[in-house]
Amino acid sequence: MKKITKAIIPAAGFGTRMLPATKAIPKELIPVVDKPSVQYIVEEAVKSGITDILIITSSGKGALEEHFDRNFELEYKLKKSGKMDLYETVVEIANLANITFIRQKEMKGLGDAISYAKTFVGDEAFAILYGDDVIESDYPVCKQLIDAYEKYELPVVGIKEVKSEDIHQYSSLAVECLSGNEYKVTDMVEKPKTPEEAFSLYSILGRCILTPDIFDILKTTKPGAGGEIQLTDAMQVLATGSGMVGVDFVGRRYDVGNKLSLLEAIVEIGVKHEEIGDDFKKFIKEFSKTL
Repeated sequence: MKKITKAIIPAAGFGTRMLPATKAIPKELIPVVDKPSVQYIVEEAVKSGITDILIITSSGKGALEEHFDRNFELEYKLKKSGKMDLYETVVEIANLANITFIRQKEMKGLGDAISYAKTFVGDEAFAILYGDDVIESDYPVCKQLIDAYEKYELPVVGIKEVKSEDIHQYSSLAVECLSGNEYKVTDMVEKPKTPEEAFSLYSILGRCILTPDIFDILKTTKPGAGGEIQLTDAMQVLATGSGMVGVDFVGRRYDVGNKLSLLEAIVEIGVKHEEIGDDFKKFIKEFSKTL
């Protein structure tokens, strides 16, 4: 079995939930403390053994490429002024992985976006890390899924239970426990319209390991929920065919495309920050007294 070294980060969406901030700034560059959310996702992939990353963007998101490129003028000024810590920080960003970009020409859904990665993937299994999902975990969630893929030799999805009143916003999976937090996924539906359509409260959240046969399936996948080509609909073919595994992953997920969840991420990551964490804790404790 080939080691998984490639990952895709779909980042083509408009970020309408975060308007007006995302009118001119890609939502993936909105900072969580002092790093843009997409950098946390790239760093998770790298910690999981990924060496090559394709970020799928769209028109107006050139700043994403700039963030992961070298900026020699900035580096020169930092070095000249003796700010070596900052110099090393910005240089390190460009050296995290082999990062390439491709634009999704039309907003036709996540399934369509992933289809752009066929040439990049070739004949290898690959990871998908959703661009809205920052997941904090000492055991990187991408690595948790890679380990499960190597164990079962089947596509793997990261799953969590969501609230019953929210399941219509997510996918819903039919699952059978295999061992511990690992499940056999036998069926799925994207955004069930009624509670009766939902298989369970388990949903795919933020991470997948897929095999290249997904691209042939996507070719024949028709528009589904929202009139878009849904990756879930293509994965449903895998689940009901060759099979799929779900890992109820260990980690705290933040939907950074959601205002409240973004604020939660800033607070929870901020209090652990090496530079400002202690002072931020003091502020939070004092501020909480005024509520």
